[in-house]
Amino acid sequence: MPKERKETFNEISKEYERIRPTYPRELFDDIVEYSGIKEDSKILEIGCGTGKATQGFVNLGYKNITCIELGSELAKLTKEKFRKEKTINVCNTSFEEWSNGEDCFDLAIAATSFHFIDPKIGYPKVSDLLSKKGSIAFFWAVHVQSYDNIYSDIRKLYNKYAPDLDDSKMSTPEETINYTKNIILKFNLFEDLIIKKYKWNQIYTAEEYITLINTHSKHRLLTDDERMLLFDGITNVINKHGGKIEKQHLVALYLARKNN
Repeated sequence: MPKERKETFNEISKEYERIRPTYPRELFDDIVEYSGIKEDSKILEIGCGTGKATQGFVNLGYKNITCIELGSELAKLTKEKFRKEKTINVCNTSFEEWSNGEDCFDLAIAATSFHFIDPKIGYPKVSDLLSKKGSIAFFWAVHVQSYDNIYSDIRKLYNKYAPDLDDSKMSTPEETINYTKNIILKFNLFEDLIIKKYKWNQIYTAEEYITLINTHSKHRLLTDDERMLLFDGITNVINKHGGKIEKQHLVALYLARKNN
């Protein structure tokens, strides 16, 4: 059976933890302000990965967190990371199969994960799990196209070895953000929707950049030969341009309250 995109991260849990950027402090502050959660509020995290978003809340003193994670290696890593926090519970299962039995959560969060869940299942289930005044805070990394010379050279390699991943054919950031917005609104389960954006640039060496894109699910689904040819080519391009590449990161945050 072909591997699904959401299953690819489990193979590279340590690389994911090491190279994926952390989310900005401002994002967590905005979630706390919007949701009004207290230190003892119950937080549900859907698809915690290696606990990068979990850490953001722990840093602010919020430790009553139930984390759902499908990947066994990812769940293991997150359990180890927060082993001293007795109120952080990591459940190694899919969100679709996980059962809690009560609507007790004050906040549900999902960091670059909720798009792997069928919206017809995911959004109603989240609504059922939230308390009457509960909120959602779903945030995603959004790809930003760049047409600098270095990226133009890299795009030629995608056209040659992985044409389906050529980002010039992908949706613009605004189209991507509006697509998710429309899905949330379609179910009429949440109100007072607010969207916030966070941007920053980060410089990577060739090795770091290859490690980064190797943690992206679509790259993980390439054949070994396709991935090797693409990554070798990108490494050569970055080295030809001085050995460094600057990448713009964009995270979109969707905040909304349960519609009672």
